[in-house]
Amino acid sequence: METVAHALKFYGNTIVRLSYSYLHNLSDAEDVLQDTLLSFMRNKPAFSCPEHEKAWLMHVAINLCKNKLKSSWFKTIAIPENLQIESITHEESEVLEAVHTLPVKYREVVHLYYYEGYSTFEISSLLQKKNLRYVTFCIGQEICSKKT
Repeated sequence: METVAHALKFYGNTIVRLSYSYLHNLSDAEDVLQDTLLSFMRNKPAFSCPEHEKAWLMHVAINLCKNKLKSSWFKTIAIPENLQIESITHEESEVLEAVHTLPVKYREVVHLYYYEGYSTFEISSLLQKKNLRYVTFCIGQEICSKKT
């Protein structure tokens, strides 16, 4: 139980932000955090370092977001376009809005790189894409810059 509290304290906000970037809904993002921590509690994985722990949690959260996006329930619910998180400044919200309009394959890479600070190599490993092309990142960045 102590390790779950540790994971929530150190990675909770990161997981919610990542989930929100996929789902565009704070309640669903918080649900993904809860499900991620439940998975953490059930599996009790052993980690060699804190980076491995964070990567595992992020990977689980990404998979849960993708599963939620595939569900028929999620596809039928209208998501308000103007939903904003209170702690985000106006400039950040414009950038976040531009990132949210990207296709998922670009959005996840841009989010992990800019908001979470992962390198392209780490993103490749986290998303389990062997040769994540730098082009994917560049295209996402280019699309995002055109929208702002």
